[in-house]
Amino acid sequence: MQNKKDRLVRGTALNGRVRAFAVRTTELTAELQRRHDTYPTATAALGRTVTAAAMMGAMLKGKEMINIQVKGGGPIGQIVAEANAEGEVRGYVQNPHVHLPSNSLGKLDVAGAVGTDGFIHVIKDLGLKEPYRGSVPIVSGELGDDFTYYFAVSEQTNSAVGLGVLVDMDNSVKVAGGFIIQLLPGLSDEEITEIEHNLSSTPSVTALLDQGMEPEEMLRRILPDTEVLDEMEIRFQCHCSREKVEQTLLSLGAYELEQMIEEDGQAEVVCHFCNEAYSFNKAELQEILNQAK
Repeated sequence: MQNKKDRLVRGTALNGRVRAFAVRTTELTAELQRRHDTYPTATAALGRTVTAAAMMGAMLKGKEMINIQVKGGGPIGQIVAEANAEGEVRGYVQNPHVHLPSNSLGKLDVAGAVGTDGFIHVIKDLGLKEPYRGSVPIVSGELGDDFTYYFAVSEQTNSAVGLGVLVDMDNSVKVAGGFIIQLLPGLSDEEITEIEHNLSSTPSVTALLDQGMEPEEMLRRILPDTEVLDEMEIRFQCHCSREKVEQTLLSLGAYELEQMIEEDGQAEVVCHFCNEAYSFNKAELQEILNQAK
């Protein structure tokens, strides 16, 4: 199957009383799998989280950013994902080498890896003095249900969130993606019942994507009258740079830098998000120390 580009569509249905997002994140998830060497269950958990982040980023505008932290107390530790309004997404998982036996449905045991004893934290940098922060307890650990709960509690929006990652036998990412359906005021009970029926009878996200469905087709499976408003490309993008790492080293202060030069004679800083390593030799550290002084 030819690799299709990752893309997100945003649309409305039922005369604007339903807002809908759907996305394919196969390449993004594969890129993270490659960079972080994630094992299948960790790949699925990270892929689902960055998929949610991509769609929540699409709800922002301009230079706004979203940061999601999933801390469920499970063996993979913390999952972190960041996205902006331009389709740039990055993420990592604390312990990438986690793979568990399949769950009772024969699927990857994401809940077992994430854990159910903890919280999802969402931080939105909306360019104001203080970022918006929302936190909800983890209810299932499968993540789709957890983000559904987040929208209901933290943003008071009844939503349905579907997230999926299909990992192939060779550990590669076959498909990844998701959708968010948000019910706005003004819907009748009959309309809500029909949407709920369509959701419950729709195959999993991974099944739809594996059949070759495009994001807008996925939405129309649930909301037949979906009108697509716009679409954008989704891609992995890290914002780290050598300059930023230098600033971080500079912020350590003269004493720390002197210790580093004396004890190690060099430094290597690895970015959590993309796994790029930045090396500084003794002369370069000395130069940073001179600036610190």
